[in-house]
Amino acid sequence: MFQRLFFILCLFVVMVLPAAAQTPLTVFAAASMREAMEGIAAAFEEETGTDVVFSFAGTGTLARQVEAGAPADLFVSADAAWMDYVRDRDAVRADTILEFASNALVLVGPENSQAVTLTPDGLRAALGSGRLAIADPETVPAGRYGKAALEYLGLWASVSARLAPMENVRIALASAARGDTPLALVYRTDALVEPAVVIAATLPGDSHPPIRYLAALTSAHTHPAAPAFLKYLAGARAQEILRSLGFVTDKVE
Repeated sequence: MFQRLFFILCLFVVMVLPAAAQTPLTVFAAASMREAMEGIAAAFEEETGTDVVFSFAGTGTLARQVEAGAPADLFVSADAAWMDYVRDRDAVRADTILEFASNALVLVGPENSQAVTLTPDGLRAALGSGRLAIADPETVPAGRYGKAALEYLGLWASVSARLAPMENVRIALASAARGDTPLALVYRTDALVEPAVVIAATLPGDSHPPIRYLAALTSAHTHPAAPAFLKYLAGARAQEILRSLGFVTDKVE
């Protein structure tokens, strides 16, 4: 009898544990991090054998999904406000919040676009009869940073009625790449991965709050490799990948 029970137990272990080990690590990440996170995940998978899958979207959309208990192991935010939002609702583990990268803001236009002077007249001339594509300033970090920069530069009043708000920064980028809008306000790293746009102007770094990418374990995380992947984001290989794609890491502790 004992031998039979032992055999059944061994069979259960053989059948169940490999399946559990093959369950991928799930990361909800800001849309602007797509190429970087995929590159980091590939390196992590090569080193550890752990599969990583992603859900990319606007940070606000993902934050609300994490708050609602979506099956994510890590949450990667493009600003501190949305990380504070999920932290205050106990949707992430506050003691695991990690800042690991920064970025810059640029105006981009379709290929052959001319440089834009960051004055009301310069911006109006560049827009012509078109609109400025921007991630929604009310909910999306890139839009919030962008609005702050335009206000600081004295440009908001001249352009606020001519915005084309988008669900996330990559949709704004695509709008300029297709020529649907003459300009889009995006992260510099977005511009670097889209060959169909050119950078028309770089917004001064002191014109907006620091762009902060933060990651944390969700309160509902279950994958045993989740803490290791979080730590990996601040490691040498991940930081090298981020820098190669234009992210700023040298000022991040």
